[in-house]
Amino acid sequence: MSADRLRTPAPALGNRRVLVVEDELTLSDVVRGYLVQAGFQVDVAHDAFTAIHLAATREPDLILMDRMIPGLDGAEVCRRLRATTDVPLIMLTALGTEEDRITGLEAGADDYITKPFSPRELVLRVESVLRRSLKDFDPEPSVEGGGIWLDPGSRTATLRGRPLALTLREFDLLAFFLRHPGQAFSREELIKAVWGWSFGDLSTVTVHVRRLREKIEADPRHPRLLATVWGVGYRFDGLEGRP
Repeated sequence: MSADRLRTPAPALGNRRVLVVEDELTLSDVVRGYLVQAGFQVDVAHDAFTAIHLAATREPDLILMDRMIPGLDGAEVCRRLRATTDVPLIMLTALGTEEDRITGLEAGADDYITKPFSPRELVLRVESVLRRSLKDFDPEPSVEGGGIWLDPGSRTATLRGRPLALTLREFDLLAFFLRHPGQAFSREELIKAVWGWSFGDLSTVTVHVRRLREKIEADPRHPRLLATVWGVGYRFDGLEGRP
């Protein structure tokens, strides 16, 4: 498929900067070409340490990173980045097993694309993740519950008055639960409502629920806010308002 058949992103995405981390030179050139054609500014890193440096100095709006890169494993790079930034991150992986995908998600990736992929799929996925991360799109009202307060406009969150560090997907998932307290949702419903996917790896939801519990529950092993509904999925049970 030629690059000229890719649609230009919506104006809100114009001039957004993407950092591509890929050690295969041919593939990185192809990915860069399609993203530039779609209207993005693109920086490229071919190893882990250059990626960490560019993430800090170029301040990309999104990082597109191969799972296997020289210097450090992509999951380790993701963990290091998550210590300082919540920039949306999509993992590219040729590792197709569920365990490999979960490793990337647990490290803090917001999404993943399995190789081989079509250029159109890649650009559309980048656009989708970026739109969810923008702070200047029509903001929804703040939501609260269980001592948690989220402001979608500024993408900020607090837990009992203390800042809560959330990745893009964690924020969106928690906001969805807060808007529907006491209602049980299956993983299929969550992946469609929060991720916007009509199909996908349901372990993505499982991993993000587990990560949320580690951040909002007093004891993640015995959750009181984000409950498992056996045979159905998950339900947010927090009833206490913002302190």
